[in-house]
Amino acid sequence: MWQAVRSRFDSCKNKISDEPIEDGVSSTSSKNIRKQEQSLRGPWYLASGFLLFWALLFSAVVLPLFYSIPKGSTIEDVSKGVFIAERAQNNLYKLAEIGTKVVGSDNNENKTVDYLMGLVSQIQENCLDDYFDIEVDLQEVSGSYIHWTMVNMYQGVQNIVIKLSPKDTTSTTYLLVNSHFDSKPTSPSAGDAGQMVVAILEVLQVMCTTKQTIRHPVIFLLNGAEENPLQASHGFITQHKWAKNCKVVLNLDAAGNGGRDIVFQTGPNSPWLVETYKNSAPHYMATTMAEEIFQTGILPSDTDFAIFVKYGNLIGLDTAKFINGFAYHTKYDQFSNIPRGSIQNTGDNLLGLVRSIANSTELDNTAAYATGHAIFFDVLGLYFISYTESNGVILNYSVSAVALVLIFLSIWRTASTSDVSIGYVLCWFILILVLQIIAFVLGLGLPVVVAYVFDMYGLSLTYFSTPALLIGLYICPSLLGLSLPSYIYLKLQRSDKVAFAQQLQLVLNGHAAVLAILDVGLTVYGLRSAYVPTWTLIFYVIPLAINLLTTLHDRGFSWTGVLKIFQVVPFLYNSYLIYCFVVTLIPMMGRFGRATNPDLIISALCALGTVLSLGFVIPLVNMFRRPSMILLTLLAISAVTMYTASSTQIGFPFRPRTNVQRLPYLHVRRTFYEYDGTVVKDDSGYLFNFQDRRGPAPLKLSTLNMTGLVSIAADCDTVMMCGYPLYDHRWVKNRMQIMWLPREEEIVPPNVPKLELVAKTELENNTVRLEFQVNTSDHASIFLLPYEDVSIVNWSLPTSYIGQQSTSHLYFSYGKDNSPLAFFVEFYKLDNDFTVPLCQVGVSDHFINDKGDAISQAFAQKIPSFAAPVDWPASYQRYIF
Repeated sequence: MWQAVRSRFDSCKNKISDEPIEDGVSSTSSKNIRKQEQSLRGPWYLASGFLLFWALLFSAVVLPLFYSIPKGSTIEDVSKGVFIAERAQNNLYKLAEIGTKVVGSDNNENKTVDYLMGLVSQIQENCLDDYFDIEVDLQEVSGSYIHWTMVNMYQGVQNIVIKLSPKDTTSTTYLLVNSHFDSKPTSPSAGDAGQMVVAILEVLQVMCTTKQTIRHPVIFLLNGAEENPLQASHGFITQHKWAKNCKVVLNLDAAGNGGRDIVFQTGPNSPWLVETYKNSAPHYMATTMAEEIFQTGILPSDTDFAIFVKYGNLIGLDTAKFINGFAYHTKYDQFSNIPRGSIQNTGDNLLGLVRSIANSTELDNTAAYATGHAIFFDVLGLYFISYTESNGVILNYSVSAVALVLIFLSIWRTASTSDVSIGYVLCWFILILVLQIIAFVLGLGLPVVVAYVFDMYGLSLTYFSTPALLIGLYICPSLLGLSLPSYIYLKLQRSDKVAFAQQLQLVLNGHAAVLAILDVGLTVYGLRSAYVPTWTLIFYVIPLAINLLTTLHDRGFSWTGVLKIFQVVPFLYNSYLIYCFVVTLIPMMGRFGRATNPDLIISALCALGTVLSLGFVIPLVNMFRRPSMILLTLLAISAVTMYTASSTQIGFPFRPRTNVQRLPYLHVRRTFYEYDGTVVKDDSGYLFNFQDRRGPAPLKLSTLNMTGLVSIAADCDTVMMCGYPLYDHRWVKNRMQIMWLPREEEIVPPNVPKLELVAKTELENNTVRLEFQVNTSDHASIFLLPYEDVSIVNWSLPTSYIGQQSTSHLYFSYGKDNSPLAFFVEFYKLDNDFTVPLCQVGVSDHFINDKGDAISQAFAQKIPSFAAPVDWPASYQRYIF
């Protein structure tokens, strides 16, 4: 790259020597020209004020709009027919007071269901009989399906299903509104997803008591097993009597507490839903970019929306809370974190959407309106822009083409007013373009290098509790990378034929050309998120066109005035967009696992936001004298921040209550049985599934005794599923990072299930059937591994799963129905000898609502306050049959 730059520079020097020098122009006059240009540049101290202006703009406009929520309506507003946040908030308080709501627990299956059914009954009593029919069904459902790497089997989980129909309707197409009331262990679930449940019930109440009819029935589904994962939604959409009529779903979930709701999945292939959102939701927040990132699967989250789309062929909108994700799935997901205005925000949007879709003609035949993907985004929550993907492709190519044409016209104009050939200016522009590509790479790359180096020294997540560190860690290095090549070029170039102001404009034209090329590339690749560079370019193209149509282009730095005015818009939008992702993703980095460096993601995100927001702004510091002072200031801020993050307590990631370290672990008793029933291993210990990159390092700084902690990775190479009671598919996926702390004292679980071989029947074609039965707790996993000369050919679970994994994984949970788990497996063996061992079977049983024995509880008491433990006893038995 640098060789190419040098070659181009030499070529330009030769080009310069070929240009005629007019009579009377001497070295003295050249110095005078440079002095005149220097005098046009602003004082050096104004450069810092120039950058400070953009920082203040972010603080004064972006942050207030980002965190703005409507005022919550009160009971006094009931007669207005609007969503009443106070009433919903009162219901949320009582719902959260029930406590954790794990599937199978009394809190979830009885107390919560009874409480919600009581609220539904009150709504049913007050419903306007002249306008609506309301039916309620408490579904108890069992089933199974393949989820990621496991068979997800459920038994007796519950759904509260309410059908609101307009009087005497003939419509057979329904709108489905869904959220869940169950929770993760330890979580009171006020945020995830209690706030959504009470919002749905309040929408139902407002619709029931308002004389405003609808065309289509609406199904309100409060499902009782989403965290398991996604079991109750599967049970509804595959088995409920009303499911086949549901065509559109509005799914509500939460990965945070309070704040606004973001639409992060739409469709598929239904732009009309985006238009409906635009026209009926008063509080906008949505972006195509969020949809594309979520659908890559890189984020540690999933929602019922995927189940409805896959198994019900539904279309819809997937909406979630995301602010303050630090409390998500912890004991701090409490009622006090949910402001009334946040519930109002959800309710206003949901009520508007339900009324609009339930009255839409598109719901009559959704397939007729499947016209492709949509591109959509809100602008600071004030405006909403949407258009079809096909129109987006045309827009992307058109803007890029116009940008390149105007850049060429600018080059031609510069050559004309400078009285030099266009080839002369093009020669310099090619050099500038190469330098701007380097600047683009440095702007994105330097923050990533910082993230990589910090991780090398075990200092990841330093920003987790102090996000302000992101400025010095990543944003300042990105600004340095963006500005350094152009600074060096403008400092060293000695062309007196093209004015300094025009050279600076060529630098910005170079950045625009890089963006245009990037925009074309992203569009060719098929990313709808290419709208971001497109709209960024639009607000460079417009001022460039204005400057070309007037004399501003040729009058010193006059062209920068129009540019700076127009740059306010992309700065505000791009900083708002990237800030949204930063707020969402930083808490997620605390549960991203140990295998991946999360700082690479956050640093790249900050770098992208810097390039998009300030890419056309930072070169303008060269308008001022001594721009090196700005570069040195950025370098100093980075240096001080890096020292603070690496050497002081400010850089320690975790804080009690507000920014906790998630700490899931099990109190394990393991027993391994041989083929003849003899025990070959019986031990106890704690099994840690660390959720963040730092792993056990923070705990080792406390008084907690972690002596003997070892990785289980070596066992995973030789023992079926490592020989431990891995809880679910996420534990299985993360098994190479899980750690084991042996305990001398024996752990006695509340119950040790015994796997019974009920029957062994030899069939035709060298096949044998083994029938099993086991009484488990409400959460269990079965692992099954045939020996090398044996293969599974059939079983009582989804047959399409056979052969997908070397070790089969059956995840099982129950709600109301605690009858034994029974299943059969048919094995094929070429020699038809079934008197020898055929397979290994592991039974992993989990007692989530149990705190463990006295020793385990004493161990938990020593865990530092910055950690949020999620722990329970578990047993594991390995059998050979």
